[in-house]
Amino acid sequence: MPGNGPDPDAGGDSGLRRLCVYNGGFLTQPRLRRILGLCGYRVTLGLPRPGDLVGVWGQSPTAHRGMAMAARHGAGLVRIEDALLRSLHPGRDGEPPLGLMIDHGGVHFDAAAPSDLETLLATHPLDDSALLDRARGAMAWMAEAHLTKYSAVEPALRPPEPGYVLVIDQTRGDASVSASRADRARFLEMLVFAQVEHPGARVLIKTHPETARGHRAGHFSDVDANDRITLLDRPHSPWSLFEGAVGVYTVSSQMGFEAILAGHRPRVFGQPFYAGWGLTEDEDPVPRRNRILTRAQLFAAAMILYPKWYDPWRDTLCGIETVLATLDARARAWREDRAGWVGVGMRLWKRKPLQGFFGAGTRMVFDNDRARAQQRADDSGRGLMIWAGKADPAERITRIEDGFLRSRGLGAALVPPLSLVCDDLGIYYDPSRPSRLEVLINALAHLRPDQRLRARALIEQLTRAGLSKYNLPGAVPPLPEGHRILVCGQVEDDASILRGSPEVRTNRTLLERARAANPGALILWKPHPDVEAGLRQGTVEHPEQWADAVLAGVDMGALLSCVDEVWTMTSLAGFEALLRGCRVVTLGVPFYAGWGLTHDLGPVPARRTARPDIEGLVHASLIAYPRYRDPVTGLPCPVEVVAERLACGHLPRRGPFNRSLSKLQGLLASRAHLWRR
Repeated sequence: MPGNGPDPDAGGDSGLRRLCVYNGGFLTQPRLRRILGLCGYRVTLGLPRPGDLVGVWGQSPTAHRGMAMAARHGAGLVRIEDALLRSLHPGRDGEPPLGLMIDHGGVHFDAAAPSDLETLLATHPLDDSALLDRARGAMAWMAEAHLTKYSAVEPALRPPEPGYVLVIDQTRGDASVSASRADRARFLEMLVFAQVEHPGARVLIKTHPETARGHRAGHFSDVDANDRITLLDRPHSPWSLFEGAVGVYTVSSQMGFEAILAGHRPRVFGQPFYAGWGLTEDEDPVPRRNRILTRAQLFAAAMILYPKWYDPWRDTLCGIETVLATLDARARAWREDRAGWVGVGMRLWKRKPLQGFFGAGTRMVFDNDRARAQQRADDSGRGLMIWAGKADPAERITRIEDGFLRSRGLGAALVPPLSLVCDDLGIYYDPSRPSRLEVLINALAHLRPDQRLRARALIEQLTRAGLSKYNLPGAVPPLPEGHRILVCGQVEDDASILRGSPEVRTNRTLLERARAANPGALILWKPHPDVEAGLRQGTVEHPEQWADAVLAGVDMGALLSCVDEVWTMTSLAGFEALLRGCRVVTLGVPFYAGWGLTHDLGPVPARRTARPDIEGLVHASLIAYPRYRDPVTGLPCPVEVVAERLACGHLPRRGPFNRSLSKLQGLLASRAHLWRR
């Protein structure tokens, strides 16, 4: 299982406390053992010895074995449960958890005895401003990304018109339902209350995901539906449902907790962990719970202080923000790819990487015939995607292009990408029409504090590691002193030039303009690496006419830290220079121009009126817009993981076919129109 790390039973764990278990799941799930090992426990069989603990899974049917052994041997009992942000799919589908609740006092959903979570809620000050800021940011992130315990939900599914009452079903035999002493009669009573207290309002019964999948029966069924009551068994996002609800009713579902986070005051008919703190209307109060908490305080205890979160990329414990980023990336990929894709006109060497990005759940199909591909997409309900440079500007199709942290090596050398962008409106390098990136930049012009912190940390990570789009080797030679202006060469037949730089389209003109405007500056000319490799056009004859130095074979990330200013048509190097605080002059219209961060000499569209700071531009361009794939596990991942892999060199090598084809391309560089079709 990817990212599980070493087995804590494999030795070297003498400092771990023995945790005796009597449930096979602890032994068959490596992720479960790994998280427990990182928390200081060594899962083992056998009888408890003095100082040992006994671990049980919540109140599962096998928990009585461990309870009996703990009582017989005087061992402490540890109850373990999945954390409240578990995974994309339920555990029975084979997906490991991203966190655990490890409780020495009780179990969080059973109010018969105080759990460690209840003790936290009752006694912890919960007044640290940094902690509460983290809580508010994480709450907003969950709602925005539609994350829940099992995040395979579809935000695009719209609920009925607002004004309904939301009644939440749970599975029969669920331990939290049993702990609340609830049965079908209690659920039916709740349904009656929902109708009586909201006369005339429609009632939506949200079924449990495992009921919808046919795994476990719920307390409601079709016999409970009528003209007023509707069962929802599709994967609606809880956050979408909360928006239109005038009331929320639950026994003990986690959705009741999420309803609180969404601003509701749910009516609770059981005794879940979130009841009794002044945020719910309780039918069966817990007398010892008499503290009044805010939503942020409840979240801070239940989601930050109490769980043990696991980072599958680095095999370590982590904070909730890493889990949110992980789940966000996976949920986005599942939602966008669930119906499948038809790729039209994709080159053969690109198909395997595209399959890895977009075909993990439903395999992509490819077709070179545009009309036939459209028909296949229409007949199967799949999306239709095309490489952006091959799409007609007015065509309604999803365009694909390399992301801005692409690889360690050139795309023209057939190095597969670690990031791709999908754009359903246009494409980022074409300013003639809005793109999805433009929409994101406008939306993220004003960041939440947590978004700003994440963007700022990413900028620091990228600049500290000297990362750029291709991350090619090459030391920076000694440079003359003075005001250094880097002029970035580009591929002259690249789509970003043809569509995004209507007035200046040659590297020679770019150099001439830079020198004419800066007669006393030190002009540093850097050819594009594809042009240097002889794979694309854009060579400048005798660049020393305008440049004081020609920097061939130099790493862009290292070079940008040595210059004061960058001149470009549309190169991504201008964006990378902004991250490092350089002044940037654009002669074309790259995606980062026109927002008040650059000095623009090109015809910037009037619609670019937002004024984001650099963190807002980074959040839109590097966090929200691209999709990333971890080269180690092959899974969708956050941008920070790809940045770390690029910095540390944890990248797979190209296969022999790609290496051979790349060499053949070099031999046929003068016939690029043949192999690039």
